[in-house]
Amino acid sequence: MLFDTHLHLIYPDILKYPWLDKVDLLNKPSHYEDYHIKASRLGIGACLHMEVDVEENQIKEETKMIHNLIENNDTIIKGVISSCRPEQNNFQDMIEYADSQKLIKGFRRVLHVAPDNTAGSDQFKKNVNLLSETKLTFDLCAFPHQHSEIMQLIDFCPKVTFILDHCGVPNIKDGDFNDWKKSISELAHRDNLFCKISGIIAYGDNKTWTLDEIRPYFEQVVNSFGIKRIIWGSDSPVCNLGGGLETWVAATYLMTQDWSHQEKKSFFFENSINIWNL
Repeated sequence: MLFDTHLHLIYPDILKYPWLDKVDLLNKPSHYEDYHIKASRLGIGACLHMEVDVEENQIKEETKMIHNLIENNDTIIKGVISSCRPEQNNFQDMIEYADSQKLIKGFRRVLHVAPDNTAGSDQFKKNVNLLSETKLTFDLCAFPHQHSEIMQLIDFCPKVTFILDHCGVPNIKDGDFNDWKKSISELAHRDNLFCKISGIIAYGDNKTWTLDEIRPYFEQVVNSFGIKRIIWGSDSPVCNLGGGLETWVAATYLMTQDWSHQEKKSFFFENSINIWNL
């Protein structure tokens, strides 16, 4: 079984997604029913819904939407990672809200669309550190040039469990490997950080990328973090920018075909279950 830790669902008739106006290929509905059909065929047995950067005043509405979806349907969704704004002074309210919504397993603030050093501000770090007293995780989605600031954040919050999304967002299309490799190696020294292997097919040339181009990034993350600190995610439907869910699952199986049964078990689902106590 694959545990998909990074599913985006898009319902434009319910929520607003301003960033989608700039991405024509993704600017359309992406409903659970369509995902479920593919997931059933590909061996995906459980998933977490990842926030889709809705308008700020609709953050709680997004969680409510997923709650209603689960309540009214037989789904494989086991929880949600909610959007948040730790740079603001009302973050404690979001923690209290999450405590009342057992569906919320963690938070994410997309940093690659925020001004540089957003995560480096004192308020941001102090607010995220409030998660130390909870079981909530914090996802980090940042460009390589922002890795130094998220290292400072992680060091400031040693009791918070962090998840690095999409292998740290490498620029695979332009072959920018060495600088990314260096920062990934440094990030991996932080024991409270896990790395999510997800989304990377969208970072190659969407018309010509090959498995040989993707594999070095995949293997570098595995070698840096180790089998016990990596998890799998689809980044559906964003993975459509690089070939789609089926392509990413096939690539995953190919790049792990020589792994032991226990190594696959850890990466495919066991690590995720342990992180979120599911």
